[in-house]
Amino acid sequence: MARQLDEQIAGRFPVGQRLRVLDVGMGQGTQALRLARAGHQVTGLEQDATMIAAARESLCAEPEGIRERMRIIEGDGRDTGVHFLPGSFDVVLCHGVLMYVEEPDPLLAGLARMLAQGGLLSLLVRNADALAMRPGLSGDWAGALGAFDTVSYTNRLGLDVRADRLETLTATLAGIGAPLHAWFGVRVFTDTAADAAEIPDDVETLLAAEERAGRTDPYRGVAALLHLCGVRG
Repeated sequence: MARQLDEQIAGRFPVGQRLRVLDVGMGQGTQALRLARAGHQVTGLEQDATMIAAARESLCAEPEGIRERMRIIEGDGRDTGVHFLPGSFDVVLCHGVLMYVEEPDPLLAGLARMLAQGGLLSLLVRNADALAMRPGLSGDWAGALGAFDTVSYTNRLGLDVRADRLETLTATLAGIGAPLHAWFGVRVFTDTAADAAEIPDDVETLLAAEERAGRTDPYRGVAALLHLCGVRG
């Protein structure tokens, strides 16, 4: 996904431009730190205290120049209007958040308002059109059958969450003024791998296969996750 995001950024902004980035639901700050290291001015918004502590610990280990380019704010992604003015950011990330939000449309509309003209909105969501793939490939036939007609599922943390359909999100993005520009599949071949699985020796080949599948039909349509990029009109 990082490669996909970098490709979209490179295609929209001049080389070397220091972008204003907002990472909503930044978690432990993996993407936020990566973009700060690349020279961008990054704001991470997170409400989970444990994640904030982990992100701050990682940030403290960075050189001073990188620390100065990143700030962390405790808050809910649905309250971006409380913290920031409209049009304050060139890039807004919202990765792995929508599955925990029962009504995502107000959140997405708020994120779109944070974007400057021509800004990039990057979403990572669970693919509701492929919920039967994981149980099916694991031999859970009853689970696979039950997944065809729902957008609800239980994640690996044991939490009951929800998924999104590409068609629905495409319409939503158009309605909030950040129409879909590109979309990719994420975890096409590797979704059934155990969380504690060791990194294979041929990891670069694995990543190349995943990246190719993530931009190629019909493979990307059955990916566990979808990476959607909208552009503020």
